[in-house]
Amino acid sequence: MAKRISVAARAGSAPGDDNSPLAEGSVANEEIVRRFLWDIAAVNIHLDEIRQFWARILGISGPQWMILMAVSDLDKGDGVPVKDVSAMLHVDSSFVTTQSKILEKNGFVRRVPSREDARVVLMSLTDKACKQIAKISSRQATVNEYIFAEFDDPALKEIAGRLASFKKRLEKATLMLAVDG
Repeated sequence: MAKRISVAARAGSAPGDDNSPLAEGSVANEEIVRRFLWDIAAVNIHLDEIRQFWARILGISGPQWMILMAVSDLDKGDGVPVKDVSAMLHVDSSFVTTQSKILEKNGFVRRVPSREDARVVLMSLTDKACKQIAKISSRQATVNEYIFAEFDDPALKEIAGRLASFKKRLEKATLMLAVDG
C-alpha cells in the first residue's frame, strides 16, 4: 500500500508538469499531498469494510458484491457485457467471468450470450439477488445518509467532479510510469 501512495505522490508533483498545482520543492504541499493520499487509502479501506459487511449478509465475497452492484448500476434491461463490468471495477474480464459464474451458480446472476454476438456474455441480476439487495436497502440508505450528512447536493457534485478528475490524472500517471518503467 505505501509503495502505491509514494508513487502517486511523486507522479502528482512531477517537475515540468505545467498542470500541477504543486510548487516544486514545497515541503508544505508535499506534506498535504502525503496526508491526502493516506486519507484516500483509509477511505478505500473503510469502503472495503462496508462492502464486506453487505457481502456477508448475502453470503458472498466483497468482490462478488461489487460485481452485483456494477451489474445493478449498468443494466438497463438487456443485461451487461462482462467487459463493461470489468471496466467499471478496473479488473480483468477473466476475473469477472470467473466470479460471475460462481454468482450464477448461487442464483444471484443470470448469464446469457448476446443475440448480436454469441461471444459476448450479458449479465443481469436474478429475482433472488434483487430481493436480497432490497432487504438491506433501508440499512444502506441509513448508512449513506450518515456518511453524506455534511454534504448538500452542490458540495457532493463538486467533490465527485474533483475525484473523477483526480482518478483520470492517476490513470495517466500510471500510464506514464508504465512507459517510463
